[in-house]
Amino acid sequence: MSLIAPMTMMDFFRKSEGTWLTLRAVHHFDLVEDESGESNLIVRVVEQTDPKVAAICEQQSIDPARAMGGGLFMWQANLDEAPPNADYGAVLIDVPDDDTKRSGKLIRDRGYVEKIPVISRYWFGQDGILTIETEYDKNQGQERCWFITDDFRVRVSSVRMMNGVNLTTYCSERRCIEDNTLQQMIDLNLARA
Repeated sequence: MSLIAPMTMMDFFRKSEGTWLTLRAVHHFDLVEDESGESNLIVRVVEQTDPKVAAICEQQSIDPARAMGGGLFMWQANLDEAPPNADYGAVLIDVPDDDTKRSGKLIRDRGYVEKIPVISRYWFGQDGILTIETEYDKNQGQERCWFITDDFRVRVSSVRMMNGVNLTTYCSERRCIEDNTLQQMIDLNLARA
């Protein structure tokens, strides 16, 4: 089965929907505590008609009619059984540049590096690699993400402070099986017995 790489942001959000086990390696170029480890990344598609789309666009003075929809991203500790904490999440709204939808703006209610509303630029390369660049007040960030298979993807990023690169990260992410799918697999195997 060959991989069909998403080439628009909404296709990327739809292909990313679900829960991902993230294995993260972080290299700081200063004396900060190591943040490498495991976590869960939960991704949900936000449809164009969702009130969050208009609210976030208006917050950034962008016409909501230009938005295609978006994605809700939440993070949590890998073994945390509590529902995800909304304080560790962000909504990204897709505002494409043109009809190809291969580049555009991501409007966020809060950034990853600085927790402020921010506008990022994105584009998809011919190879299906998504690149996102973000200018914060005091930092610049670049993230690249691509799918290896439908259920395994890679993300790399760097954050540059005014005095140079501050940190780099490498993440490998494997899609987790949803509880209802796991139960169906168990039921199917029990029926075979």
